[in-house]
Amino acid sequence: MILVGNGTILTLGKSNQVIQNGGVLIQDTKIKEVGSTTDLRGKYPDAEFIDARGRLIMPGMINTHMHLYSTFARGMDAKSKPPQNFGDILEGLWWKLDKLLTLDDVYYSGLTPLIECIKTGTTTIIDHHASPMAITGSLSILAKAAKEMGVRASFCYEVSDRNGEAIAEEGIKENADFIAACQAQADPMVAGMFGLHASLTLSDQTLTKCCEEVKRLGAGFHVHVAEGREDLEDSLSKYGMRVVERLDKFGVLGPKTLAVHCVHIDNHEIELLKSSQTQVVHNPESNMGNAVGVTPVLEMLKRGVKVGLGTDGYTCDMFESGKVANVLHKHAAANPSVAWGEVPQMLYGNNPEIAANLFGGKFGELTEGAWADVIVVDYIPPTPLGSENWSGHLLFGVSGRSVETTIINGRVRMQDRKLIGIDEEAIGARSRELAQALWNRI
Repeated sequence: MILVGNGTILTLGKSNQVIQNGGVLIQDTKIKEVGSTTDLRGKYPDAEFIDARGRLIMPGMINTHMHLYSTFARGMDAKSKPPQNFGDILEGLWWKLDKLLTLDDVYYSGLTPLIECIKTGTTTIIDHHASPMAITGSLSILAKAAKEMGVRASFCYEVSDRNGEAIAEEGIKENADFIAACQAQADPMVAGMFGLHASLTLSDQTLTKCCEEVKRLGAGFHVHVAEGREDLEDSLSKYGMRVVERLDKFGVLGPKTLAVHCVHIDNHEIELLKSSQTQVVHNPESNMGNAVGVTPVLEMLKRGVKVGLGTDGYTCDMFESGKVANVLHKHAAANPSVAWGEVPQMLYGNNPEIAANLFGGKFGELTEGAWADVIVVDYIPPTPLGSENWSGHLLFGVSGRSVETTIINGRVRMQDRKLIGIDEEAIGARSRELAQALWNRI
């Protein structure tokens, strides 16, 4: 057993308590008890004690849309003309990079951001992968990397017709095989979804095949939806309907599906997302960086759509994503009163629900029976901290690099900023070698 104590506990969840000088007792992979440090040390004297030294103890963070494979683009000069729109970004950067990834690249481009997840307190990710010339086995390679780092993760492969029918078929098979393997082993640390790129790169024939597989497997889709205007314009010109309408026609929507971005959608599409109980993921930094527009998050939440928060690979730091979402929606609405409640709901309420729907169990709270995903944050509040104002403290006082200790599924992965059993230097050296080789090929 592990006892994390002598800190200020923020339980989050429905109970949403702040416990001074509190402790969290971990047994195996679950939280066994939460309460006074003194009481818990008295009841469990043999438990390994991790001293929070007055710092904040809270649940681990969750990223509901990530691209591990994007790592090797960091610092890269694509040597192309500056992009003028989102289509230029796809063709000039991402579709150049993903075609040249090898399975070795996939593995190492996954390890580094997984380490960054540990360092920033992100204990669970839902990843969306693409490597069209190295598809078969790519999801298992990523799952291997996640297992070695100890991060809870879901993976899918991005099916697309942009590289031809054979590549699309291979992507379908990779998704199906990985989902079946996950279902067979029932490991709460890994899950599979069925990945789709976006409507604009998927034919009716391919969508039909994907939907047949998902129905057979009982899985959910993970798909980019109306991220740029290009996706909307393609759907309108080719099919005479908007993106969400087209996905609804094929049966892609549903309570197990993650519809990512949803920037260019209208009121009717919001109703389709709500009525189908489709889960949406907002990625504020990515949308701003790609200049694609502002997702109607406030309206979706108002109408009862479950909207979570991701990073789209821009960062591993979910505290950062929350800060950006807060200011983006204030700025876009020209209203300083919005996003105070909506962003915490996405990050600390809806993200745990999305994770629970996928992995099972209780996420995002320090309560008995919840997964033992616990972080200690170097934050001692300069003003009173309570169950009514905690979100303001996290927004203005905490960043991912404030995290000192990260425990995932009851396993200590970092303590006092020291990684446990991870050779970061060796991983970084090999990653840089592979990245340079990839850049040379580009």
